[in-house]
Amino acid sequence: MSAKRAGKGSKTRAQAERQPGQFFNRELSWLAFNERVLEEAADQTTPLLERVKFAAITASNLDEFVMVRVAGLRHSVRDGDAEPDAAGLTPSRQLADVSAGAHQLVARLYALVVSELLPALAQEGIHVARLAELDESQRAAATAYFRDEVLPVLTPLAIDASRPFPMLSSLSLNLALRLAPGEDEKAPRLAIVQVPSRLPRLVRVLGGRKLGSEAARGGESRTVDATDPVTFVWLEAIILAHLEVLFPGQQVIESAAIRLARDAELELDDEGGGSYVEALEEELRQRRRNDVVRLEVEEGISDELLADVADQVDVDGQDIYRVAGPVDLRALMTLVELQGFERLRDAPQKPVPLVDVREESRMFETLDARDLLLHHPYDSFDPVIALVNQAADDPDVLAIKMTLYRPGTDSPIIRALERAADQGKQVTVVVELMARFDEERNIKWARALEESGAHVIYGIRGLKVHAKICLVVRRTAQGIRRYVHLGTGNYNHRTARLYVDMGLMTSSPSVGVDASAFFNALTGFSDPPRMQHLMMAPTQLRERVLKLIGRETRRAQDGQPALIRAKMNSLVDERVIQALYRASGAGVTIQLNVRGICTLRPGIARLSERISVVSIVGRFLEHTRVFHFHSGGDDEVYLSSADWMPRNLDRRIELAFPVETSDCRKKVLDALDQMFKDNVKGRRLGPDGLWKVPARPASDAPCLAQQAFYEQARRAFDRRESASPDAFEPITSKPAPR
Repeated sequence: MSAKRAGKGSKTRAQAERQPGQFFNRELSWLAFNERVLEEAADQTTPLLERVKFAAITASNLDEFVMVRVAGLRHSVRDGDAEPDAAGLTPSRQLADVSAGAHQLVARLYALVVSELLPALAQEGIHVARLAELDESQRAAATAYFRDEVLPVLTPLAIDASRPFPMLSSLSLNLALRLAPGEDEKAPRLAIVQVPSRLPRLVRVLGGRKLGSEAARGGESRTVDATDPVTFVWLEAIILAHLEVLFPGQQVIESAAIRLARDAELELDDEGGGSYVEALEEELRQRRRNDVVRLEVEEGISDELLADVADQVDVDGQDIYRVAGPVDLRALMTLVELQGFERLRDAPQKPVPLVDVREESRMFETLDARDLLLHHPYDSFDPVIALVNQAADDPDVLAIKMTLYRPGTDSPIIRALERAADQGKQVTVVVELMARFDEERNIKWARALEESGAHVIYGIRGLKVHAKICLVVRRTAQGIRRYVHLGTGNYNHRTARLYVDMGLMTSSPSVGVDASAFFNALTGFSDPPRMQHLMMAPTQLRERVLKLIGRETRRAQDGQPALIRAKMNSLVDERVIQALYRASGAGVTIQLNVRGICTLRPGIARLSERISVVSIVGRFLEHTRVFHFHSGGDDEVYLSSADWMPRNLDRRIELAFPVETSDCRKKVLDALDQMFKDNVKGRRLGPDGLWKVPARPASDAPCLAQQAFYEQARRAFDRRESASPDAFEPITSKPAPR
């Protein structure tokens, strides 16, 4: 089943209920989200290097948006699709509006970087200089670096009748050149030089010393004092200064940096022969040859050179971006990661241990005693790693089952699973290979797991596995016991320090039974499981969410207090939104915290006047999905891997799970309270589609939710540390009894 066509039938009823003006366009809502990210880069109260980070994120986000969403619109237009979306816009109209918005966003980004951020960095001692601004010793170092490190990698490519235009890889930086005509030629010749992607894009210049790859990365062996000034130059500038070495005897009329982005949509045919992994590998190879969806060029490029390049890569006017600065601002992350200059960063916040050392060293005993609710990155991710590590080494553990999506590089969880498989434990891993732009990395570690003896399931035919669950089956004196971790985010120890997520760790027998049923359904040929506590998409979650919204609606109609609160990354699903509109009309108070895309239009009389929408874009990436239903005062709280989007509810394997113990539920509800109180980063969505931070009365103290969460975690840790231990435990040569 094609993922693009799955779920079409479920939209029929939603389309019939549409009314003009009820929805925002999804793609324009995404642009509005990235504008909020850019606002963080422009916020002068944010430390300077953090502002640079947000600028680089804005550039990176736009790359993915163009390669996936804009590419999808181009497919629709090419296929003759004229069906309007929920906002009433046809694909061709969306493409035009999105192009205009993206061009404006790029212009704002470059104006900020070139006119404000780079000069501010220079004032603080971080210079991104032109070659002409270097002193003699620095220029000599740049020349030596070119000769020793860059030149051996370069391949000048001349283009003529016998040498066609090269297949430039997506997002690679290249130099386009016009060379003077040869003896028997009338027109200038075209040439391409690819800027090596494996070399640092921002090259650090050390005065009077040869540049090396270590220095170029900003990682000198000596300690860099926070006050030491540093100087960088763009790699392409060094190459341009030495073109005579690449084209001896040739006259270079003009040169300009160019960069193109290709369609990154994956169209897997999993019905044919060969393995799924082989099909994906072939599709990834094809991605490198896909159509160009955007061409970025330096602002000063001549019309003649631009026309030559545009003709060769087959792009038209709206897909060409002239940028007033260096092409590809993702390279600014080099400055963000620069050692020293701590005064230009957010104060460090180390994740806080949720359990003490003894509890963490005995995770099975800890979970036998109580559930744990983890709120990352404020609470440490270590208990999750400890659970998998201890499961790998405990002789009483019989099986470990996990879903893995983006575990990242050098994953301690992958190492533990390999170790467990080596020891003969039953290790089953459901791997989702199609985590966009991580596909090749996922194939590599999944095959390593197989080699260690683990049973690897490469996804589910027609559905993407996005659920986050770990199940440990252990033999105890009382019989078989199951230990479960369920989360809203990936099993990635690095992003757990950057993304705001929640996870539940429990030994609840009923949750364990559901977890086993879930894995049995994914690894066998059974029907979708009937679970008592967990809710699974695409079989249950949509209808369960609609029923919960409907129940609050009926309570409001009966005159009872009714409240729905939800936090997610994106809100797009029409049926869910229309159910929220009906609930608002019945008198339900609805508070939504949506980080990114939101097509619901709040604050419309007789439609959504009781709905408010908040978005927080701050130091950490908000990634938690929380659903709260008042339920007549008997609060029901769910965490989930799923947003309220058709892809999550209809085309992915997702899980939502209840938070039932009182202390864990209170922690989630308190977090929701704090998120809706944020008056510093909490932008409110208006019926006009604009996001604004409301003016704060002078009497109101600033409330920054992410900072408040960290301070709460620290206070809780300090209270535990100051409490007297229940008992003294001697250290012996024998392990403690289980």
